[in-house]
Amino acid sequence: MVSVAEAFQIVQACSLNLQLEEVTVLQAIGRVLAEPIVADRDFPPFSRVAMDGIAIDMDQFKGVGQEFKIEAIQAAGSHQLGLLNPMNCIEVMTGAMLPQGTNVVIRYEDLDVKNGTAKILLDKIERGMNVHPRAQDAKKDEVLLTIGQKISAAEVALLASVGKSNVKVFSFPRTAVISSGDELVDITVTPEPHQIRRSNTYALQAAMKELHWESESFHLVDRKEEIMPSLRKILNEHDVLILSGGVSKGKFDFIPEVLEELGVQKRFHQVNQRPGKPFWFGTTQDNKKIVFALPGNPVSTFLCFYKYIKPWIMTCCRVDSKPHSAILAMDVNFSPSLTYFLQVRTESQNGKLMAYSHVGGGSGDFANLKSVDGFLELPSEKSTFKAGESYPFISFRV
Repeated sequence: MVSVAEAFQIVQACSLNLQLEEVTVLQAIGRVLAEPIVADRDFPPFSRVAMDGIAIDMDQFKGVGQEFKIEAIQAAGSHQLGLLNPMNCIEVMTGAMLPQGTNVVIRYEDLDVKNGTAKILLDKIERGMNVHPRAQDAKKDEVLLTIGQKISAAEVALLASVGKSNVKVFSFPRTAVISSGDELVDITVTPEPHQIRRSNTYALQAAMKELHWESESFHLVDRKEEIMPSLRKILNEHDVLILSGGVSKGKFDFIPEVLEELGVQKRFHQVNQRPGKPFWFGTTQDNKKIVFALPGNPVSTFLCFYKYIKPWIMTCCRVDSKPHSAILAMDVNFSPSLTYFLQVRTESQNGKLMAYSHVGGGSGDFANLKSVDGFLELPSEKSTFKAGESYPFISFRV
């Protein structure tokens, strides 16, 4: 048996080299950037007017009540104008180029404009006021986005601004999500009294879709002679296998045995944690096939995905994931010498994330997940955890 820290490190060390694909900028939403993005020009590319009003040469300003004759109007999207007489002004619109010979913009709100003349109502102005200087945001050839950046609407705006109609993103590995067990029937089937509907594969695929990670689903029965050819075919056709069930010590738990017979090397089996202790992880010798075999209890499957598999795929995509923590809002006792992933509901209080225990009926109680936001990771070295103590928090809410 390995510790949670050891299991996490072993998984992280077995990263895949993901392929790249090029998609349109709108298809890139939610994907992970696989190329650096640089500024193709200064941002902004010219000194930009930030407020509607007039542009003047500050050196000509004498004080409140001074009047400036309006020479012209500088509209956004039009070629740059210039003052013919430094004692005059040019009306300017937001987004326009700052006219030559001017260095400050005074808002309409601070003016009295009549009969082609603008009277200034301010007694003090500052050079550069209401002007967005050229290259203030970024200089030409400056790196704007780095590899591993998750693309949101904000990044799409940057991509569009540098003319990237298509962008390279990481392509997720060919993945199979596999349930096992004779007691499981499909979602469309009315179960017999001794059966239950398959939910783990749907939960896993839904969690993966949040990452834009597509997969195929399969089901295995509890007979080794049928598991062997099915798993061999799935393994040949996919880079990553995520199994749920069949990894404990039961007489029909054939998954670890079959995987090793198929050439998948066991990296660990059993992790010192609750839930999810029977977790099995392995790779082929060339490290080109990755297999996560998770316990079948729904909460165990769910926890293992967010604790191990999601961070693993983020590492493969070179995403720099930041750890999160939450503060325990009540005392909790847990006697076994295991890392305990406590189901919690969180609330923000005075800028702090507080975690409230919401245990439910154990690792089989997937209905309890609807009432919580994630898991608080409580270390195995302690049995009493006090309110006010901070621990790592694994969230599954988007």
